Amino acid sequence: MVKLQEVEDEHFAEEQPGPNFEDDDEYVDTDSEISSDEESDDDDETFEETVYERLAALKDMVPPKHRARISGAFGATYNAISSVLRFGGNSLWVLSASAIMLGVPYALAVGEEQQMVEMEKEMKAQQLASSGLSGGSQNILDQPGQPQKL
Repeated sequence: MVKLQEVEDEHFAEEQPGPNFEDDDEYVDTDSEISSDEESDDDDETFEETVYERLAALKDMVPPKHRARISGAFGATYNAISSVLRFGGNSLWVLSASAIMLGVPYALAVGEEQQMVEMEKEMKAQQLASSGLSGGSQNILDQPGQPQKL
């Protein structure tokens, strides 16, 4: 037959550290011991928590099912926005490169054409001026008001 014997653990037999109830008289709160300056100093102290720490503390408050749904929504939104921005950047690159490759030669050709038109106008003006001087040299020398000879 088996005989059972209870064995006490030494760890549980030791006295656990905790509040000392013998010194309760020191912790009595009276108005005469606390000044108004000390109260205002205590009110000014703020917790030095970051936003990340506050959000991490909310993790325990939100059930895992809802956290998964929220995380999925944020992930899908992030992926959608990043793909739209990536597509927009690629499109902008294609459009700007095409505009440079096609637009610059076209602009140069238009500029050359305008120069040619201006040169033709100047040449016509010079021809008219030279023909007017050679054919009408007598008319220019005549005094105004005198009859012209034919």
